[in-house]
Amino acid sequence: MTQTHGFKQGPHPARIAIVSSTTAIPAPRRRSLHRFANPGRFLRIAAVVQPFLTWPAILITGAALYWGLFVSPADYQQGDAVRIMYIHVPAAWLATAGYTGLAIASFTALVWRHPLADMAAAEIGPVGAIVTALCLATGSLWGKPMWGAWWVWDARLTSVLVLFFLYCGHILLIRAFDDQERGYRAGAILALVGVVNLPIIHYSVQWWNTLHQGNSIGITGSNHMDSRILWPLAFSALGTTFGFAAIVTARLRAAVMERRLRGLLLARAESTV
Repeated sequence: MTQTHGFKQGPHPARIAIVSSTTAIPAPRRRSLHRFANPGRFLRIAAVVQPFLTWPAILITGAALYWGLFVSPADYQQGDAVRIMYIHVPAAWLATAGYTGLAIASFTALVWRHPLADMAAAEIGPVGAIVTALCLATGSLWGKPMWGAWWVWDARLTSVLVLFFLYCGHILLIRAFDDQERGYRAGAILALVGVVNLPIIHYSVQWWNTLHQGNSIGITGSNHMDSRILWPLAFSALGTTFGFAAIVTARLRAAVMERRLRGLLLARAESTV
C-alpha cells in the first residue's frame, strides 16, 4: 500500500479531515465526480491548466482594452464616456457568472459532499465580490455624466448592490463558526437562496421602468451596437473571463496546498507527542 496525503471523509459524510495515509478506493466504486477530489490529482491538473488561463487573460484583456480605449470610435450620443463600458460590462458579466459558479459549487457540496466544492466556493466569493464592486464603481462613473448623479435607486443598480451584499455575506458566513463545516454549510445555503437575485438582475430593465439602458447584446435577435464597438467589448469580456478563472484557480491551488501542509504539520506534531 502506498502512502499518500489527501482528503479523507470522516465519520460524518460532510466532514473533511487531513490524514497522513489513506486506503485506495477501487475505481469502479468511486463516483466519477470524486475523481478530482484527490488533492494531488487536482494540483497536477490545475498546474497544467493555469498557464492556459493566465496568459490568454493577460494578452486578450490587454489587447481588448487598448482596442476599446484608444482605437474604437466614440459613441455618437455618449461621446468618450462610453469607453467605461469596456470595463463595466465585463465586470457586470463576471459578477453574475461568478455567482453562478459559486452557487454550483455550493450545490455540489451540499448534495454530493464533494471535498473540493466548499473550498472552491470559498475562493470564488472574494473574487466575485471584487468584480461586483468594480461593476458598481464603473457604473457610478458612467452614470454621473449620463444621468447627472453618482447613484440612483434603479432596479438594475439595486439588484447588483444586493448581489454584492450576497457575496460579502457568504465570505463572512463561512468564517463565522468555530466549526468550519458548519460555516461551509451555512454559506452554501445562503448562496443557493441568493440565486433568485440573478434573474432579477437580468430582467430588471424589462420588468420595471428603469434609467439603466436595456440589453444591447442578445443571443437571439439583432445586436444594437456598432461592430467597431462590439468586437473590442467581446474580447474584453473573453479576456477578463480567463482572468477570473485564472485567479480562482490560483487561489484554490494555494488553499489546497495550505490545507495539506497544515495536515502534515499536525500529523508531525502528533507523532512527536
